[in-house]
This record gives sequence, structure tokens and C-alpha cells, in this order.
Amino acid sequence: MKCPKCQHENTLEAKFCEECAAPLARTCANCGSELSVTAKFCSQCGHRLPAVADTTRFASPKSYTPQHLADKILTSRTALEGERKQVTVLFADIKGSMELLADRDAETAQKLLFDPVLERMIEAVHRYEGTVHRVMGDGIMALFGAPLALEDHAVRACYAGLRMQETVTRYADEVRRSYGVEVTIRVGLNSGEIVIRAIGNDLHMDFTVVGQTAHLASRMEQMAKPGSVLTTAHTLQLAEGFVVMKPLGAVPVKGLTDPVPIYEVTGVGAARTRLQAAAGRGLTPFVGRDIKLEQLLHAQRLAGQSHGQVVAIVGEAGVGKSRLVHEFLHSRHPASWLALESSSVSYGRATPYLPVIELLRGYFNINIDDNTQSIREKISDGVLALDPTLQDSLPPLLDLLDALDDEHPFRSLDPLLHRQHTYQVSVVRVFETTGWVN
Repeated sequence: MKCPKCQHENTLEAKFCEECAAPLARTCANCGSELSVTAKFCSQCGHRLPAVADTTRFASPKSYTPQHLADKILTSRTALEGERKQVTVLFADIKGSMELLADRDAETAQKLLFDPVLERMIEAVHRYEGTVHRVMGDGIMALFGAPLALEDHAVRACYAGLRMQETVTRYADEVRRSYGVEVTIRVGLNSGEIVIRAIGNDLHMDFTVVGQTAHLASRMEQMAKPGSVLTTAHTLQLAEGFVVMKPLGAVPVKGLTDPVPIYEVTGVGAARTRLQAAAGRGLTPFVGRDIKLEQLLHAQRLAGQSHGQVVAIVGEAGVGKSRLVHEFLHSRHPASWLALESSSVSYGRATPYLPVIELLRGYFNINIDDNTQSIREKISDGVLALDPTLQDSLPPLLDLLDALDDEHPFRSLDPLLHRQHTYQVSVVRVFETTGWVN
């Protein structure tokens, strides 16, 4: 019997899917009779059954995978086939999807509930260069680290889970106000190994799971509370410092003998680089860079005397460039200076102006937990304190930080004008006023 959720082919006597543990049998709510997966009416009492959302729109990975990711996969698929890959598996689904469909027209429910939620799930995965392996009616299965190799696959998967919860929650607020329906999703993650067997022209990937990689991810999804992201210690070890995780203790998991420690991903951590994550655990002694550190301090002293300085640090990967900057920033000499840090990350290409956004967040002291109203207040107070004539810079700044009202005219500007205003009005004027650029 084919699983209606993950399409895995099971034996006829199976009651639960061997791949994702989803129940294989449907029952009639009126008489309790067992139903086929495709039944629209009960064969015993004629009761009309809730329709299952149509997934033809998401039938093939090629239909929903961005072209730039598809090109990467197809270009490198020959080298990938037969390879063992470290990945993080993500499962996400709509909680109580059958209840949402009950007494509603299937097409209307799919248009208003399923498709918009699935689109937001898929967008979150692609934002961090993951691959949506399969769309399963009311949810998705995604992989980070295959077929595109990603050394930070666990971090990206956690970020994607948090983003889909954020975007779906915003959409759910609209649905609640308009239709009185509660829409929530749950997300499960686990990291492990897979072996890629083949990648088709439609981007469908045939792979073999090593151990309990996918099974545990699916179990995490099923155990997660609505609105939460649940994961295992395997993912925690790879993403520690980059995300905030709340330990929930060891719990029994169906199919496993021993209880499994589980964690809830609650937010983005303070670390943005591997060095920052390592610093949280403790660094080794800093030796052999006294001359380089003194050169940085000399440039700082000149800058303090109104002689602007730019320092470029160049070297092979792993020689300690980031550690040198870290030690300079944490020495006693720059203690009284305002130090703003920003970095480019591989998954940041989907976010325009990301390094600038990081600088602005640092300058206006915007924290991860700040809500929209708090961000607006910090930006407004900070900009007007710099110069009251910068009033017209507020809309582009708030837009960059995703805190501008949806109905504001700035959001409806022509894309070219929007980009020009963002750069000229917001970035250049504010940076010149603060003295960051001259």
C-alpha cells in the first residue's frame, strides 16, 4: 500500500508507513468503517468524506524548485550519485488538516489554506538552499546538504524551520480574521547520513537512508506541538550556538528501544560564524599574532586622531583571520568605541542588503526578540537623534528591517525606484551622517 503522506510503498498488511510512520488506513467518521486512501464516500454507509487536498500543483520537484538551484543540482548530479552525504532532514505539516477540510469545499480549502501554507514552507526551505524532496498533501519533506552539499546544513534547516513558522503564523492571523479558522504547522528535524542513488531530470532524488535519519525527523514532526520546531541531539551538536534550543528531556519514540533526548528550536542564536559559536564554548590560547594585533591597534589610533583607516586582512583559509579580528575587538583598546560587525553568509544571497541590515541592527541596538513596534521606535528615535532632516529616510530603513506597514506607499514603488531610494536615501545618507562613509 502506498503511503498517502510520503508515497512510500508498504506491504499490504502494514497499518503504519515504514518510512514516515503515518497511519495507512482511513476510517469513516460516521460509521467507523475502514476506507481506501482515495475514497470520496464511505462504501458502507454512503457518508461523504472530507476531501484530501490535491497536490498536482506540486507533483514534481522541478515545478517548484527555483531555476538557479535546479541548474546546480543537474550540473553536479553525475558526481553526486552514489555518494554518502551528511544531511539534515526536515518534515513539516499542517496540524489537523483533515479537520480544516471538513465541511468545506476542497478547492476552496486548498486555495485558501493548503496552497498558501505549502508555498511558505517551500519558500523557507529554498531561502536557505535546501531541497524540497516531496510535497505530501498537507506538508513537505526537505533535505539540507543533499543534493547540494552544505557544511552548515543543520543551521540552515533550523533557520528554515523558524522562518516557516514565522511566515505561516503571519498568514494564519489573516485567515483567522477573515474566516475564523486556526491554521498551525509543526516542524521536525534530524541530522544523519543518506546515500544518493540517482537524480532524475525532474529533480526527483532516489536515495537510501542510513540508520534512523528520516524516521527520527518524521517522529519529531509528529511529536511537535503546533507552532513549534522539534529536533534531536544530532542536529543540536551541529547547530549549537547558531540557534537557541530548549531541552525537553528524553522521551520514548515509537520504533526505538531507548528514549531519545529532544529539543525545541526557539530562536536564532547570537553566533553568525563558526568562530563566534566556538567562542561560546571557549577558545584556545591566542599566540603568535602580536605584530599583526599591534598593526590593527596602530590603525585604530590613527582613526581616533581623525585619520580614516581601512585595513584588509588576507590569508589562506584557516590561518586565523577571524580569530585576529575577534581578539582585536575584545582587547581593552577599542572598549570605548562603537564596534559594528557584519558578515556575508552563503545563504544570505536570498536576502538583499543583508550585510547592511546587520550593520543597522547593530547601530540601532535591535535585538532578535524585538517586535515590529519596538523596531519602529528604535529606528525613529535613533534617526531623528542623528538629524531631524533624515525623516524621509525612515520608510526605506523600516522596509529594510521588515518593520514598514504593508500599506505604506513606499512598498508599492516601482522596483527600480524602490532600489534607488533604499540605496540613496537610506544607506548613503544615514551612513554619511553617522560617519561610516565619507
